[in-house]
Parts: sequence; structure tokens; C-alpha cells
Amino acid sequence: MLGPLPVEVKRQPSDLDVEETGSTYLENALLKAQAAAKHSGTLTIADDSGLEVDALDGAPGLFSARYAPTNQEKIKKILAALGDNPYRSARFCSVMVLCDSHGHLLKAAEGICWGELLKVPAYKDGEFESLFWVREANCTYGELSTEQLTRLGSRGKAARELAPYLRQQIGLEDID
Repeated sequence: MLGPLPVEVKRQPSDLDVEETGSTYLENALLKAQAAAKHSGTLTIADDSGLEVDALDGAPGLFSARYAPTNQEKIKKILAALGDNPYRSARFCSVMVLCDSHGHLLKAAEGICWGELLKVPAYKDGEFESLFWVREANCTYGELSTEQLTRLGSRGKAARELAPYLRQQIGLEDID
């Protein structure tokens, strides 16, 4: 999203550890963006995301990263929870926020990638993305190309929605 823009992009400092205590993706994204803004004194972008499985009432959702200690355990746990359930529809949800240098929210955007979970991972050593089949692309989330992630991925969709607001903040264009 930011590659073609005339800005210097800095990642979150490794010493800035933000505890995700929010009860929504938006709250967690804001916690991260506000902490980074206070640390850096610049515009910040942060996101939070998760996998929501319909048959599991939206689980693991907000707790996707903490669903189990390792990727292999995450896969094993979610497959065990689904069992032979034929209803395997799911979605990756991402909420991305843009905050000013004081941590005030300027814009929030959400992206959703719809799909379904396979019964076995499509490849070894993956996480949820190795189980998540994206029908539009005829492959798993983890096998999407960079272009497909930008177009179909949850973060890509959120970033595209946020982009005009970021461009306006850095003086590159007005929002229509």
C-alpha cells in the first residue's frame, strides 16, 4: 500500500510491546496505533485481524493468534473442533486504522476475505492460511500472490479503503 508513496515507512519498534486487551479488532488496532503514535510522534497505521469460522460461532476470531501455542497445534485444534461438519465457511477479517501523531483516530477500515476451511492443510508448516480456501483464487490464502492478496485479502481490502485518507493526510490528494 505504501510502496509507491513518497514517505518513509518505519515498522513498529521491537521494544514497543502492546498488549491486545481490546474486545474487538478495532479496539486492538487502536491500541497498537496509539502506542506507536505516542512513541514516534508521527502518523501511524495498525491493524488487527483474525479467522472467523461460522460453524464455531465466529471462533477463534479475536483470539486467532493465541488460539494455541504453535501453528501445528492451531491447525489440529481447529480441525478437531470442526470434526466432520460439512459447513466449513469462514472469513479472514482485518480492521486497519490510521491515527494522527497524537494517537487520535482519523479513519478505520475493514476488509473481509470469504472462504472455507479444508479438511487438511494444503501445505506443510503453515497456519490457518494453509487451511483457508479462497474460491475466487482457486487456492489457499497462503498461496495467494501479492497481487491477489491486495485484491482479495482482508488486509489488502482494508488498506485500499484507508489509502485515500492516508494520501490526504500526507498532502497527495483530496478525498472525493
